[in-house]
Amino acid sequence: MIRIVSNSIAVINYGFVFLTSPLTLLDWKFSPVGSLRRWIWIYDRRNARKHAKKKPRFSFQICERGRLEMGFVAGSGNKMKFSFGSAFWFLVLCCLAFLQSGDGFYLPGSYPHEYPVGEVLSVKVNSLTSIETELPFSYYSLPFCRPQEGIKDSAENLGELLMGDRIENSPYQFKMFTNDSEVFVCRTNPLSAEDFSLLKKRIDEMYQVNVILENLPAIRYTRRDDFVLRWTGYPIGVRADNSYYVFNHLKFTVLVHKYEETDVARVVGTTGDAADVIQIADKSRSGKVGWIVVGFEVVPCSVLHNLEKTKNLKMYDKYPAKVECDPTTVAMKVNENQPIAFTYEVAFVESDIKWPSRWDAYLKMEGAKVHWFSILNSLMVIAFLAGIVLVILLRTVRRDLTRYEELDKEAQAQMNEELSGWKLVVGDVFRAPSHPMLLCVMVGDGVQILGMAVVTIFFAALGFMSPASRGTLVTGMLFFYLILGIAAGYVAVRMWKTIKGGNHSGWIAVSWRVACFFPGIAFLILTTLNFLLWGSHSTGAIPISLFIVLLLLWFCISLPLTLAGGFIGAKASHIEFPVRTNQIPREIPPQKYPSWMLVIGAGTLPFGTLFIELFFIMSSLWMGRVYYVFGFLLIVLILLIVVCAEVSLVLTYMHLCVEDWKWWWKSFFSSGSVAIYIFLYSINYLVFDLKSLSGPVSASLYLGYSLFMVTAVMLATGTIGFISSFCFVHYLFSSVKLD
Repeated sequence: MIRIVSNSIAVINYGFVFLTSPLTLLDWKFSPVGSLRRWIWIYDRRNARKHAKKKPRFSFQICERGRLEMGFVAGSGNKMKFSFGSAFWFLVLCCLAFLQSGDGFYLPGSYPHEYPVGEVLSVKVNSLTSIETELPFSYYSLPFCRPQEGIKDSAENLGELLMGDRIENSPYQFKMFTNDSEVFVCRTNPLSAEDFSLLKKRIDEMYQVNVILENLPAIRYTRRDDFVLRWTGYPIGVRADNSYYVFNHLKFTVLVHKYEETDVARVVGTTGDAADVIQIADKSRSGKVGWIVVGFEVVPCSVLHNLEKTKNLKMYDKYPAKVECDPTTVAMKVNENQPIAFTYEVAFVESDIKWPSRWDAYLKMEGAKVHWFSILNSLMVIAFLAGIVLVILLRTVRRDLTRYEELDKEAQAQMNEELSGWKLVVGDVFRAPSHPMLLCVMVGDGVQILGMAVVTIFFAALGFMSPASRGTLVTGMLFFYLILGIAAGYVAVRMWKTIKGGNHSGWIAVSWRVACFFPGIAFLILTTLNFLLWGSHSTGAIPISLFIVLLLLWFCISLPLTLAGGFIGAKASHIEFPVRTNQIPREIPPQKYPSWMLVIGAGTLPFGTLFIELFFIMSSLWMGRVYYVFGFLLIVLILLIVVCAEVSLVLTYMHLCVEDWKWWWKSFFSSGSVAIYIFLYSINYLVFDLKSLSGPVSASLYLGYSLFMVTAVMLATGTIGFISSFCFVHYLFSSVKLD
């Protein structure tokens, strides 16, 4: 049963429905979901008697733009809803459904904050950013107006700090649905030589000011030819005719939507900037009209103010002259020893945009439909090639096994003498590889990274890590990486025990190395880059306190879990090899082509799976664009796993056919070599797409982060190839009849 209620919410009883965007079935747009630290219990006993006699009903609600909600009306009649912020709470809800409990809870993220007319709206500022340098700086590092109550940092999560976000309060304040113009903010002190030089430098480097209202970054629209371009933030100023001009007047437009309050218990959640408020409505408040912010636009202007008229003005006073905001002209020239006067105006416009759709303007910034068709075309081609590889491989291996098993023992002996191929390396195929502990450590770390990527992208595809919730993606990645340390320790130690023939001695050393190998590489790279950021006084530098927090997370969570996983792996039974290993290793015949050439070339096919999506990921990281098509990314990741497994499996089979039994490391790097092509692509992106990137510090940061990324990709994809090849070789030789 489907019925449509207010705000286009579909309520489906005893069923599930997934809504998609008009562009594509894979373009999932979800409303923001915040952190679980702001969960609120709602208990409404007033409706208990009203619904006491109703039968239990289970409903699954999907809001207008895809936000998932679940409702359960139990015997006591109370309705409980929650947004899918955690799989744990989903299990809790299922348990409560079976128990038919009447209490309810709500897990809010970024939910509508209703404002009555005249209530104060506070604008916040984020770090200054530039695609020219990729170095964020604090907003108040430049001579801008400061709030009367002083500069205060907003509560930031771990992901925001790691991404370089520094959200602070600002002197810009509005009153809900109250238009205002010629509002005087401040007059700065005369610019010193240092401030003047720094301001000119930031203008040359094309730094943008990022202002935020109700978690919405300000959008700036510009027209070029017949196209309208959307930008987040606005430039500090411009350079024209060897002179510098600053944008000192801002024209804000706030889009608001009417919110009719009904006679129910309501939760007013914030946008992640303040505590949530619980209010229980009563009949006296029934039908009261409030407004919610659904859009935020800005037009920067350079206006020449009369500095004499601003001497006696205080903040938020009326500027004595009318201000004409024309974004096509500039007038406020920056000069040394001259102050700058800042003003603004604000207009509120009623909009039909609903709350779940307010991020659409940001998520449409990619614009071109060719993006979707290119990705779909790439997915279809790669799926087709993967299917061909799989069919050929299965037919070839099945034919060899069938021929080999149909022969009697004498014929098999004669066949072994006459034929070459994988059947001749039966006594060497499971011989321990060189540096077995390093291989086990890299496989363990690869399992941890791959698991983190799969789980994070899966939850992001379901909308749990929306771009509207800043920092949640990075925070989620870090959380899942720490938790999956137990899987890394288990896989590494069990593989070590298997290679050693059941002897688990040394498992503690393996676990320690697993816990320190990739985190050690990351710590080395990030520390080096952090020194560069500290030297530049950038907000992208990780504070010392955050470094200590990260070390504590590693020492108190990741390390113990990795050791626990290693202990479980040591107690688990090892994987027995189906054949015995000869004491004397078999000589490998000379090969026509170096085997490592095939290994390095094998990375081209996995790279072809993701290179289109890689462009959009790189644009999101370095060009400041919003990346939100996690549904596509999840499918690309699944295809990448399949292709890496098949490529490694095929190359392992080819090496065994030419009597090369040293397949362990080659299976790892045959799929892990995709990291080489990703790094080369990163250099190509730096040269051709980020050609305006200026300064050795910016280039070093880019290359350092790229090296960190490809190291993680190499470990994850190499692990896929090794595990698939190990399973294939084990199956292949366990299917052969041996004396």
